[in-house]
Amino acid sequence: MNNPPAQDWIRAITTRQPCTTCIVTGHKTIENRPRPWPWRGWLLLHSSQRLDTAVLRNPLVARTIRGHDLHTGAVIGVARLTACHQDPEGAPLCSPWAQPHVNHLVLADAQALTLPIPAAGALGPWKPSQDLVEQVQLQLPHLCPPVS
Repeated sequence: MNNPPAQDWIRAITTRQPCTTCIVTGHKTIENRPRPWPWRGWLLLHSSQRLDTAVLRNPLVARTIRGHDLHTGAVIGVARLTACHQDPEGAPLCSPWAQPHVNHLVLADAQALTLPIPAAGALGPWKPSQDLVEQVQLQLPHLCPPVS
C-alpha cells in the first residue's frame, strides 16, 4: 500500500535561525505566529536563508544553541504540532519562548536530521513535496503517515 501524498499528513514551517535550532533541540516548544493554525500533525522544520542576529543576544537562545551548527536554507528536523492557543489577556505566558498577543503553536517530539536537506521554504504552513518528505524519511524512517 502506498503512503498518502505528502500534503495529506505532513506540513512544513519556515523559521529563522537560531529559532529553528532551538525548536529542533526540543527546548523551544512554542512557535509564535500571527494567525491560528487549525492543522495538527508532523511538521518539517525548515530554516530560512536569513539569520536573526538580534535573537542571538537573548541568553535563553544563546544557551540553547551552544555547540550547534546554525544551518540555513534547509530542513533540519521535524516536530509534531499538537495545539495552537493564545494566552488570555493578563495571564502569565505559557512558556519563556511565548510572546504576548500572538498565537502559540505547541510543538512536541522534535527530532534533528543528521544531514540538513537544502530546500526552499515559504511563509506560513506549507506543503512539502513528496520528494522532500522521502528525503527526510531516509534519515527518520519511523516518520510516516498515521495508520487509519
